[in-house]
Amino acid sequence: MLWRRSLVQELLLRLFITAGRRAMATRWGICSAGHISHDFSVALRTLNPEHHEIVAVAARDLQHAKEFAKKHNIPRAYGSYDELAKDQDIDVVYIGTIHPHHLATGKLFMKSRKNVLIEKPLAMNSREVQELITTAEDNSVFLMEAVWTRFFPVSREVRRLLGQDEVGDVQMVRADLGAQLTHIPRLAERKQGGGALLDLGIYCLQFIFMVFNGERPESIQATGHCIDTGVDGTAVLVLKFSGNRLAVCTCSITMALTCDAVITGTKGTIKVPNHMWCPTTLEVNGKEMQFPLPEAGMPLNFTNSTGLRYEAEEVRQCLLKGLKESPGMPWAHSSLIAEVIDEARRQLGVTYDQDNI
Repeated sequence: MLWRRSLVQELLLRLFITAGRRAMATRWGICSAGHISHDFSVALRTLNPEHHEIVAVAARDLQHAKEFAKKHNIPRAYGSYDELAKDQDIDVVYIGTIHPHHLATGKLFMKSRKNVLIEKPLAMNSREVQELITTAEDNSVFLMEAVWTRFFPVSREVRRLLGQDEVGDVQMVRADLGAQLTHIPRLAERKQGGGALLDLGIYCLQFIFMVFNGERPESIQATGHCIDTGVDGTAVLVLKFSGNRLAVCTCSITMALTCDAVITGTKGTIKVPNHMWCPTTLEVNGKEMQFPLPEAGMPLNFTNSTGLRYEAEEVRQCLLKGLKESPGMPWAHSSLIAEVIDEARRQLGVTYDQDNI
């Protein structure tokens, strides 16, 4: 009888702890105080404040961090990333630094036992991606590449439709994304990790691998051109999968493209119209569906940025379940995307300093 009572008490205690965890807010630290970190912070404010709380922000300049904290009503501001890493009140860090800094900042926080959400691309090449994954495994922390598109309601609906065989067997996937962006240094300069593939092509590739469920292509053919800084200005990739299924990815920082994505199957088509990287509209066999976003509490820097809320909620749900990677954007997909970009860059003749380490 005593054993039965203690077992019941143990079960009740576990339920109490689980309920307590669910009631607690996920405490966010923000690494860098730039444009994307601003939009991410605004997006977090569209979620339940009992579920998400920003407790600290860090920038390389303390004054910049203080100004960001004041704007977003964040309690603590730090003038270095090391200070943020030492903050014991943080559950997860959002890393919004430029591409070449993702590896160092990601490792800094994970080695401090912090869970991390790192802006895409996860790193500069597949070697760095694997280094981040190994660091997450070694320190038993959560790691996710912030491919926000994956968690929009439109993307979830696409996966549901494919799972229900709505358009039959997929034969072709096409995804385009491009705009005239060479005037932006971080997109055009090699030292800042610029180039069409790393910044825009990743959206097209993640869509393709979402549709093909992370399958590795049998062949990769890339063509395009580089701008005078040495990075890819426009790239066209043709991926061939088993069963003669094809995918075409086109990305550019030198010209405006259609910025849409189309899945062609044996029974019909699924189209994500303009803004395929932050979609709010879906067309299935000609029938249109709308998925509106919540209003922002202050001006944003990028299109549809309140949609960053969906990846933030995904992180919270993964942490509540004790997961170390997201089923919606698993490490295997991040690794595969990086490997494909590496190969495409090799064919285009694009190299970064990080490739020579």
